[in-house]
Amino acid sequence: MLHSPIDRIAGATPPAIAARVKGLSDRAIAWLFVAPSIVLLLAINIFPLIWTIRLSFTNFRVNRPNEPIRFVGLRNYINILTDGDVWRSMQATAHFLIWTIILQVLIGFFLAYLINKKFRGNDLWTTIIVLPMMLSPAVVGNFWTFLYQPQIGLFNYVIAFLTGNDPSSFSMIASTTLAPWAIVIVDTWMWTPFVMLICLAGLRSIPSSIYEAAECDRASKWRQFWTITIPMVLPFLMLAVLFRGIENFKMFDLVVQLTGGGPGSITELTSINLKRAAFEQWRTGYASAYAVILFVTVFGLASIYVKALNRVKQR
Repeated sequence: MLHSPIDRIAGATPPAIAARVKGLSDRAIAWLFVAPSIVLLLAINIFPLIWTIRLSFTNFRVNRPNEPIRFVGLRNYINILTDGDVWRSMQATAHFLIWTIILQVLIGFFLAYLINKKFRGNDLWTTIIVLPMMLSPAVVGNFWTFLYQPQIGLFNYVIAFLTGNDPSSFSMIASTTLAPWAIVIVDTWMWTPFVMLICLAGLRSIPSSIYEAAECDRASKWRQFWTITIPMVLPFLMLAVLFRGIENFKMFDLVVQLTGGGPGSITELTSINLKRAAFEQWRTGYASAYAVILFVTVFGLASIYVKALNRVKQR
């Protein structure tokens, strides 16, 4: 007598299909279950990538669907690599990427080191510190735009209190000197908790017996920090750098909300420059080549970095 749903399904399966399934090997059954995911991956990731590479060698413009598509070879790639605006956006991206990673790693590790020391209210402070990364970039962008306002922004009044300057004498998002640092500050505020959590996981994975053995050898706290803590947390730090590096290389929404790439083009990152080429100038073939160059850059640097990370983990 059939009781469970599986028994009922098995009983309702036509004999011919049941015989075929019984004849499949474990490997074939495994592929049968994995096949839908592979098809979905090909449809969502692989096909668009191949299509983008194809368009990068053409003069295609999406706003001119009736215009004949011509093969232009490497012209789009050459135009990109010789375009001064592209290199300026690369420079802005490098500034944003390097400083956000440095600040987030230093502050994140420092916070993780403090949180790892058990004290009263530990869980409460951990929750408060993690709150910024739970917000959406659009909310954070609007929130900090208000804080950066020269007349009413709290940020300007804090700086004025510390320096004695007039709060309305400077604008973080309207100054060509301060705007690049304004987006660095906001991204650091938002994503330092993420780095802190990764570092905290690394700190709590260190066996206490190692520190006990070091104390038996009369190693100082400073010595323990540099010879035990840093080497054992280093793979976690490198993993945090990898995640934040990839994310910040393609940063878009937060910067658009804060500065829109301005003033002028001083904070126009590569993602914003790419968006303007694709959806404002409608140079689809050119933008496709731009996207391929960025993909190859990120993929190549990430591959080299992962090899270095694996070497550190194997030490």
